Amino acid sequence: MWRNYHKQRGTCAMLSDSCGRMRSMKIAISFFVRGDANLPRKTSPQQPLEPSAVPKMSRSAVISVAIFLVAHLALLIGLTTPDKFVFDEVHYVPAARQMLAPAMSQPMLNPMHPPLAKELIAASIAAFGDNAFGWRYPATLFGALAIVAIYLCGLALFSAQGPAIAAALIAGSNQMLYVQARIAMLDIFALAFGLLATAAFMHGFRRERPQALFALAGGLFGLAAACKWSGLFPLGVCILIVAVIRLMQGWRTLFADAKPDDWYRPDLWPSFRLHHVALCFAVLPGVAYLAAFVPLYGVSLPDLIEAQRRIFADNTTTAIAGHTYMSSWPSWPLLARPVWFLFDKGAEDNVAAIVFLGNPLVLWPALIALTVVLRDFIVARRWDAFLIAAFYFGPWLAWALLPRTLGFIYYYLPAATAASLALVYVLRREGLPRWLLWVYVGVAAAGFATMLPVSAAFVGTSMRTFGRLMLFQSWI
Repeated sequence: MWRNYHKQRGTCAMLSDSCGRMRSMKIAISFFVRGDANLPRKTSPQQPLEPSAVPKMSRSAVISVAIFLVAHLALLIGLTTPDKFVFDEVHYVPAARQMLAPAMSQPMLNPMHPPLAKELIAASIAAFGDNAFGWRYPATLFGALAIVAIYLCGLALFSAQGPAIAAALIAGSNQMLYVQARIAMLDIFALAFGLLATAAFMHGFRRERPQALFALAGGLFGLAAACKWSGLFPLGVCILIVAVIRLMQGWRTLFADAKPDDWYRPDLWPSFRLHHVALCFAVLPGVAYLAAFVPLYGVSLPDLIEAQRRIFADNTTTAIAGHTYMSSWPSWPLLARPVWFLFDKGAEDNVAAIVFLGNPLVLWPALIALTVVLRDFIVARRWDAFLIAAFYFGPWLAWALLPRTLGFIYYYLPAATAASLALVYVLRREGLPRWLLWVYVGVAAAGFATMLPVSAAFVGTSMRTFGRLMLFQSWI
């Protein structure tokens, strides 16, 4: 425990822990690219892989690594600007620093969130120094992993490389992910773990024996929750999906005109038993979650219980309204109220700004795409539309159930990132030309470039251009 060891030992332990988690990410990626994502569209998920599919798997692994490297390098550009705290870094960086102390001081800083993301920030500070690069570097790693995870989700849903790559490019063109992946906050860590878990669940959904992939998903969901409790929302979606399917099977539900693309089949997961459900979606998430607390509390049960009580109290108590940038969950898809992370006005009317807003050319068209996804889920019963709708609406609408009155648009980040899958789903429908999807990817990239001056402080802009990009009064 950091509390009981000297600083040097604590640093080594954190670096070892960080390396272990990175190895876990590599294992996760290898699981996904060995899935059934490369099978032809009409191939049954129960059929064994053809020998010719092996090169396709290798290509998926190479593409995953390439996406990670390109995204990571892009996120590193201008990372240290500004070299001061930005927005909520003022809460999380001091908490990470406290973890590095030879004897951790009291009271504990930022006890209202689980420790994993702050531990990762602390490990980076130990490795790279207590500076802007050290604070923010882990966010770039996990931002790149989040984009890879969308690619892996695309492989599971679309069974083709092109649409999966397009989904990753669209997700990367969304300012929400870009801004959050360049700041020392908790959300990007929860997002990356949650999306990797979602990809594992999607790859296992149509398998005869989904146990291994569902177990991997459960462990990753536990790590997401160990960063921020909102990481529990997609886990809840998975539990609800499994419960509904098992209930329908128990009721011997049948569709009169059953189709291969139905989201529900009476023969789905024949060997997936109740104890598998408990292990994958309760035990493994719980173990992964609690493991993040061991470096701080050891195995002291009273301390662990008290930590959970404090987190629960702070995250379920109705907050006092009045924050400048607060917004309610129904307004987030409309981009009604952004959050200004940074606004520095320099000499000669120069502005360095970071506005958490999102790419309007991605998120507004996504609302139309999501109506099509909902229609196909309800009317055509398509399994891919079902999963896209579940992992978009679940993490977003969960905020409507909480008693807190204080909300921010960056809570919409998981749903906004999953929206890229809805756009690809619609743009690759039969009857549409293939080039249309790639034209849209170019449009999304153009929107990203246009909004970059208000998304990255190192770019800078004039006050006049800043005013033009703030299209609505509510954005100011």
